[in-house]
Amino acid sequence: MTAELTTGTTPDSWGEPRRREITWHDPMVTAAGARERSGLETLQAIRDGVLPPAPIAQLVQMGITAIEEGRVEFTCALDESVYNPIGVVHGGLVCTMLDTVAGCAVHTTLPAGVGYTSIELKVNYLRPVHTDSGPLTAIGRVVKPGRRVAFAEGEVLDAAGRTVATASSSLLVFPLPAT
Repeated sequence: MTAELTTGTTPDSWGEPRRREITWHDPMVTAAGARERSGLETLQAIRDGVLPPAPIAQLVQMGITAIEEGRVEFTCALDESVYNPIGVVHGGLVCTMLDTVAGCAVHTTLPAGVGYTSIELKVNYLRPVHTDSGPLTAIGRVVKPGRRVAFAEGEVLDAAGRTVATASSSLLVFPLPAT
């Protein structure tokens, strides 16, 4: 446990604390809107501000920049709040981006009332990411759509266009429960 958590104070050597405020909207509004729209229409509604983005997108400063059937593109702003203990962007952020674009690419192929969830995600990290590496761009593509299982791939690029990570994903496709 850190000194701050155990004592309520921090050593002067830590410097001034940094802050970032995070806000989000009720995720059930988006979920309800998704039940009546195709996956493509849902993501377009999020991009266009008709439906609120998922809270995780707000948390990691990620948003939709391009959508078409079978393909999505998201960007993510970077700051120190996503650093790990060795002073680089945590791999979990990059993995979150890859899981998001793989899932959303599959979502663009689904009709209203059908959802998805990741079954497996394999990530290959190719280079470290720092705040000056960004913003990051993640691209997801459907490899094989399916009625029960779909397959997608993803790639994360730094601001210079270099690939920093890739992923392959399999996703379970299922009917959404009625509310």
